[in-house]
Amino acid sequence: MTNTATTLRTLITTWPDLRDALGDRPIHGAYGLGLRGYLATLDQHDAEQTAYDRAHAAHRRSQERDPAQLGDRPVPVSLRVYDTMRAVDAALAACAEVIASSVQTEPIPLPGPEWPANDRARRTAASRADLADPRRWRYRGRTPSAQHTALWLLARVEQRPGPFRPLSEQQERYIGGIARGALQRIEAVLDTAEGRRALDDRHRCPCGGTVEVYGGAGATPCAHCTGCGALWTEAGVIAA
Repeated sequence: MTNTATTLRTLITTWPDLRDALGDRPIHGAYGLGLRGYLATLDQHDAEQTAYDRAHAAHRRSQERDPAQLGDRPVPVSLRVYDTMRAVDAALAACAEVIASSVQTEPIPLPGPEWPANDRARRTAASRADLADPRRWRYRGRTPSAQHTALWLLARVEQRPGPFRPLSEQQERYIGGIARGALQRIEAVLDTAEGRRALDDRHRCPCGGTVEVYGGAGATPCAHCTGCGALWTEAGVIAA
């Protein structure tokens, strides 16, 4: 299995976790921004969520119904998760559009008047069946689910049968780049990826050493000075 196929499979199996998180209010990290940036991002997220809650409450009041009426009421959602889902949906759909325009074969043309009458019905049936083939990529203005699109792209990477030409190496690399970016975005929202990054010179330790921030996968972000060995969390210095 290629790296691109593995990435697409991981994205497909991770998507339900992202959908489940849509109604949650997790603490979101901001790895790579430094501890001050991490705390600022938490505050921003809380402010955005509070603003959403106010707007949502106003909407619910405007839609008040008799308690005897049946039906579901809308529930608050995580805006960050929602935005991520929509962004990944759009990115994968755009990728599929590009790939389909290159590798999807044209449907069998309908028979013209010159075709023999006894063969025209067979040709017409074959043409319509080819056009309606469910394996064809169809994007009619409504962005499909990322899972659906990733499955279609995976089938192209694995050269599954259908009305398609094989992918070139360049096309597979293009799919892989889009898929990796989408998966990284999902993992950042779900906080399932670990990482480490050195901050720039604006955020040096008082000793002059380089500060590295690391965390992810649910762990509390920490900062470490590569010079004096000082260690910080958002609560302050824990070792020096």
